Amino acid sequence: MTQRNVIWIRNPLATYGIDPNSDGSAQPVSGIILSDGQIQKILYGGEGWTGDCDETIDASRLVVLPGLINTHHHFYQTLTRAMRIALNKPLFQWLGALYPLWANLTEADVEISTRLAIAELMLSGCTTSVDHHYLFNKNCRNAIDVQMQVATEMGMRTVLTRGSMSLDQSSGGLPPASVVEDEDTILYESERLIKKWHNAEDFALNQIALAPCSPFSVTPELMRATAEISNKTGVALHTHLAETEDEVAFCLEKYGVRPIEFLDECDWLNSRAWFAHSIHLTQKEIALLGARQCGVSHCPSSNMILSSGICQVKELSAAGVSVGLAVDGSASNDHSNLIQETRQAFLLQRLFNSDFTHLDALRLATLGGSEVLSRPELGHLNTGAAADLAMFDLQDIQFSGAQDPLAALLSSGAHRAHHVLINGLWKVKEGRLVDMDRTNLMERHHSHAQNLWQRAGLT
Repeated sequence: MTQRNVIWIRNPLATYGIDPNSDGSAQPVSGIILSDGQIQKILYGGEGWTGDCDETIDASRLVVLPGLINTHHHFYQTLTRAMRIALNKPLFQWLGALYPLWANLTEADVEISTRLAIAELMLSGCTTSVDHHYLFNKNCRNAIDVQMQVATEMGMRTVLTRGSMSLDQSSGGLPPASVVEDEDTILYESERLIKKWHNAEDFALNQIALAPCSPFSVTPELMRATAEISNKTGVALHTHLAETEDEVAFCLEKYGVRPIEFLDECDWLNSRAWFAHSIHLTQKEIALLGARQCGVSHCPSSNMILSSGICQVKELSAAGVSVGLAVDGSASNDHSNLIQETRQAFLLQRLFNSDFTHLDALRLATLGGSEVLSRPELGHLNTGAAADLAMFDLQDIQFSGAQDPLAALLSSGAHRAHHVLINGLWKVKEGRLVDMDRTNLMERHHSHAQNLWQRAGLT
């Protein structure tokens, strides 16, 4: 087969995500060869490349990572960052303040918020992102279709989760009636989106998962029916789990069990399921998640801003739970910068685990994410992996004097990728988005944000 679009990443300053040789030794990497959307070859010890080459990148000043993987997000929330009505509130009160605002979302709002979130993620070195969209109203029926069209156009590798809320305040739930749907519609739309968009093949750019929002916004019947669709189609399951003590209290009062018991009763604890936050878990519950081969999205900044608690990453990993990293919603973070989130995870975990290193944090953002999403072709730089790469230049002033490039990436605070490729195609070059007017994008996005605030009576 004729090679196309061969790229040689030459003499990287440092790399992460390449396995050592079978004898345990690790020679210096002298090059990475990309072709046809995959990593074709790793060069070692000064070895050069004598094959065809369309482009050569001098990486002698660059740290080369696998593309970062974001395992939980809410793209639409980029329109409502740092809203005064929601500042300094815990989760339930924060949601109560923002639900009436989000109820005014339109599909045009979803389009521009998705576009900006993906651009922001790419600039931070992210090449694969989950989004959890669960808000549907009369002006926003086809949000997932809109998102998938944007993601496809921009070339982002995405897992878009069809979220849902069916239990409103009059039925004992948390969301207002204006943002819930009837369960027949939810189930119909779930199956429609799987048929239309889901690609189960390796290296897929577009995938669908099913994601009822949380135990306090859907019924047990919807959770069980969603699990049945997952069993039938093989698509993954996702939801928020044990994010706050309020959620635990809600489940105990309404269902007589803790959140993880509720999910177990709904047939949700299996290898296709992963959960956002998962903070307030007992050791027995952690062991159960590991035994059932579930995954968890660690969302450090959001958990800190909302005062929710700290994910037990060490204990989850030791129990066999796959743990990835996530920026979470841009209204509870309030950014979509995954390399900054990796630093946050590094610092937060070290408060309670002095053995947690910068390499452990990088693993959360790469291989951990691939394990959570069951995507073995992602999250590493070995031969045969997807050609998803993030390269960081350590020439900014905060890196001056740093000895270890990989450690400096986090401890000194990288915040912008220099180069990013997805599927072997350039998305960021020299710190700039490729084929995208960043200024125009931001102007359009901020205009939509202001209009959304005004429709809700806010200024």
